This record gives sequence, C-alpha cells and structure tokens, in this order.
Amino acid sequence: MKQLLNWIAGGSIYGKLILLIGALLLFPLLVIPFYPDETGYILSFVVPALVSIGIGVVVCLLRRRPHDSLHVWQSSMQQGSLPVLFAWCYGIAAGAVPFVMGGQMGVVHALFESVSGWTTTGLTVADVTKLPQIFLFHRSFMQYCGGLGFIMMILLLVGGKQAASLFNAEGHPDRLMPNIKKTSQTIFLLYNGFLVIGTVLYVIFGMSVFDAICHTMSALSTAGFTTQANSIASYASFPIEAVTVLLMLIGSTNFAALLLLAKLKLKKLWKISELRFMIGMLALFTPLVGFSLMGEGMGFWESMHQSLFGLVTTFTTTGYSTMNYAAWPQFAVGILILLMIIGGSVGSTAGGIKLSRTYLLLRITWINMKKRLSPTRSVRAENYYRFQGKTPIDHSVVIDIFGFIACYMLVLIVGTLLVTLTADCSLFDALFEFTSALGTVGISNGLTNPGTDAATLFIEMAGMLLGRLEITIVFVGIYTGIAKAKHALSGKRKKA
Repeated sequence: MKQLLNWIAGGSIYGKLILLIGALLLFPLLVIPFYPDETGYILSFVVPALVSIGIGVVVCLLRRRPHDSLHVWQSSMQQGSLPVLFAWCYGIAAGAVPFVMGGQMGVVHALFESVSGWTTTGLTVADVTKLPQIFLFHRSFMQYCGGLGFIMMILLLVGGKQAASLFNAEGHPDRLMPNIKKTSQTIFLLYNGFLVIGTVLYVIFGMSVFDAICHTMSALSTAGFTTQANSIASYASFPIEAVTVLLMLIGSTNFAALLLLAKLKLKKLWKISELRFMIGMLALFTPLVGFSLMGEGMGFWESMHQSLFGLVTTFTTTGYSTMNYAAWPQFAVGILILLMIIGGSVGSTAGGIKLSRTYLLLRITWINMKKRLSPTRSVRAENYYRFQGKTPIDHSVVIDIFGFIACYMLVLIVGTLLVTLTADCSLFDALFEFTSALGTVGISNGLTNPGTDAATLFIEMAGMLLGRLEITIVFVGIYTGIAKAKHALSGKRKKA
C-alpha cells in the first residue's frame, strides 16, 4: 500500500486531479446517516466516485513519462493553464453525473447546475423544494470546493516545481507563506475556520444545522446556492441576514487580507488599497440605492437595510437575495449591474473584473489626467498597497489591467448579444443575466429557469467558466492543448 501511495504521489498531475474529484464526490454521503430515507441515491455518488478514483490511480501509475512529471514544468501561465482547464472541465462533468443517475434532471440541466456549483455562481435550473437533501448538500459542497479550487486542494498535499504555475494559473496571486504548500494549508485553515464560525452563528439565530452548513459553504464561496425557494428572504430574520453579509464580505476578501485580520494586524490591513476602495464604494452606493428604494414606498431603515444587503450580495458575486432585485428602480438595477461587473477582491472566491483592477483603472485614469495638467517635466512615482506592501504602478501593471478589462468587456458584449438571440429577450434583460453569469454572481431576473432553452444555458455556462478562471486561462489552456496535440502528431509523423 505504501509503495502504491508513493507511485501515485509521484504520478501525473492529471491523475491526481481525477482522483481528487472522485474523492470529493463521496462527501455528500455524509448526509445519509441523518436522512436514511435517501439511501436509494447512494449509488448515484458512489459509482462516478469509484470510476473517477480508479481512472485517477491508473493515470497516476501509467503516465510517469519525463514530460508529464512535476519536475520538468516551467513556472508560466502557459504551462499551468492546461492542467487547470482540464481539472475544471473534468470536475464539471463528474459533478453532473449524480444529478442524472439520481433522476433529478436531464444532462443539460445537470451540467448547468454543476458548472454553476463549481464556478461558485449560483444560477440554478433546479426546484430546490423538490431536491433531496443529499443533492442540496452536493450543490453547496461543489461551491465550497470551487471557492478553494481543485489546484489549491491538490497543493495541500503535494508541492513540486509545477506548484507555482498551477497556483497562479487558478487565480491565486498572493503567497501567504514562504512556499506554495504552506500557503495552501493556511488558506485551507482560514476557510474551514470561518465555516465553523458561520455555521454556529446561523444555528444560534434559528437555522437548522443542515441549512446552516449549506448556507455557510455557499456564502463563504460567494456562490449563492440555497436550500430555500426564496433564498435568505425565507427566514425573515435580520440576524441571519447580518451573518450572511459578514460571511459574504469574508468570502470576497483576499485571503492575504484575511490572514492579516486573523493576526490582528489592523493597521497594515487598513492600508490595502482595494479594501479601502470596497468600503468607500459601499459608503457611496448604499445611500444612493437606499434613497431610490424610498421612492418606491419603503421606510428609511428598511430601504437602507435592503440596499446594503443587495449591494453586498452583488459585488461579492454571491447572489443571495432578500427580495426581487429585478423589481428595483432602474437606477438601482443599473448600480447592481455595475457592481456585478466590478466583483470582489483578487485572490478571493468572488468573480468579476475585481476590486483591485477597478481601483487601478480609476487611479491610472486620474494619473493620466494629472499628467496632462502638470508641467511636462514633472515626474512622480505612483504606488498602491497590497498585502505585500507598497507596489509601484508601472507599465506592466497598466498593460495587465487594460488588457484584462478589454477582454472581459468583449466577452460580456458578445455573450449579451448571443443571449438576446437565443432567449429572444430585451438587451437589458440579456445584459443583466449574462453579467450575472460572467461575474459568477447568480442573481437572475427570471431569464434562467427550468424552462430556459439549451442554447441560452450553454452560453451562460461558457460565461460562468470564463468568469471563474478569469478568461485568459481558458484561452491559453485551449491554445496550449492544441499546440501540444500538434507537437505530438508531428512527432509521430517523423517516427513514421
């Protein structure tokens, strides 16, 4: 057994990922002792899990060629993108199987639910009032693991020279500890610590233990799947809403900032530019949206409370709701769309363009304006604060920011136009829905439902995956896969 484990540890990263995903499919079985009447669904999880574990072991044992080993990879986006893209595509396919085998939904709807789960989006085509508890747990657990990421979970156990490229490729820019493995373990401890705290708080304020676990997993992963038909509004509880806001903010905050908070380094924490930008954004938009809701007949405190919850659930890209946001005044809905595009912090579980990129875009624009108004020979170094400390706003930062935002907006425009064609809806409705999918938000205006056509669902699935992996990784991964396939084919032709 020890020799087998050593062989697996030194095997292909692809095999390890397949094995990990198979193991994760077994976790919903923890629900069975508490809901014994659902034992009929055991095989829906055991069969795909064992098949995946078996394939993973075989791949680990067989694919040990030099080019597939950990020690020959370079630390670059191109080298890390292909395993990351493979892990997410395989995980999505595997996560859909239990829904189909359990007879809960068809293939397209199962894939949609799996994509929405792993990418921490929260858009759904399921009727949660009819889903068995084991599948409700499966949905929330996918989101919880999706918040960490497949690569992050693999790196909890193994390191290697490929670790840095994989870690960065999955969207984890900051190292909290001297090496990647210790960084992964630190994030894992923080994440699970908040899971315990959130679950306990929810139970104290009236949730059942099952609902508390599911909602904490979804809130921390800024995902939004719920066990109730009316989301958080079903509980009609201000303390539960307050706990949800707290968990959503934690989930949308960079893990590096959370580590500073855990160490009570509040002075250094307050210096982080994107955190201050987030607080300023909430301070600006909460009263604006609140006053617009007052125009609809709400009282002052109710309007401000609903405004704060709606804004937090939107920019954290969680998607929980206490009311129908599509029925808000158009001004308020417009702000929601803007915040869906912005999203949460880089290195958090949230989607969107991200707070730091938006902050830098505004800073760079302001710097450009000042430059035009200042003497031609005036030179001033511009900086912003990250977890690591003061960071210069140099040419490479400018190129990265504008390149990513341009790419994001292009995908947003194309996706929105495609949804107008497939769903035969207004441009505004299509913009709201695809912005929600691309930003991994999960708020719907009703366009996404069990009766939505397959073409629209596939467009939204593409948006969710692109949004979770930050677009570039998907295209680089596809390019790398095609390049490797061409290289392999050319090699075979030369041998022939």
